[in-house]
Amino acid sequence: MHTTMHNSTPETIIAYIGLGSNLQNPSEQIHSARAAIAVVAGIEEQGFSSLYHSAPMGPQDQPDYVNAVMAVATDLSPIELLRALQAIENSHGRVRGERWGARTLDLDILLYGDQVIELPDLTVPHIGLTERAFVLYPLYEIAPQLIIPNKGRLVDLLKNCPLAGLTRLT
Repeated sequence: MHTTMHNSTPETIIAYIGLGSNLQNPSEQIHSARAAIAVVAGIEEQGFSSLYHSAPMGPQDQPDYVNAVMAVATDLSPIELLRALQAIENSHGRVRGERWGARTLDLDILLYGDQVIELPDLTVPHIGLTERAFVLYPLYEIAPQLIIPNKGRLVDLLKNCPLAGLTRLT
């Protein structure tokens, strides 16, 4: 059988996804989300950090968080990727309540290649990426050489970001 390769295949981009949970067995939520992301058509897992334990960023009357970062190769557009992640959040019982409130699952596109994206429902690099230990440390674990668009080298950002109680679980 003769097959022809076409050059019209979309370019594959390396994207980084932040995962967080502080309800309903957070570690299990993260593992379940990882599995759900990995089976989305057009996404292939490239790396996954350890799980990290962190204090909540917003209201303190909620459980601590478990966080991780996943690297994926994808040919989905940024918005297609966002919609796929939102569908996974919803399937995990995510209720969009108060800002920084407790949640079963939070999936954020941290980086999408070296692109800078500013859309009504998507900002990349993720808006708080440079100040959040629970993003920077797991990101560094799987991609220490990263350069964050308009922000600089990940290793330099890490120097200015205290652990703030972040601990590695696994």
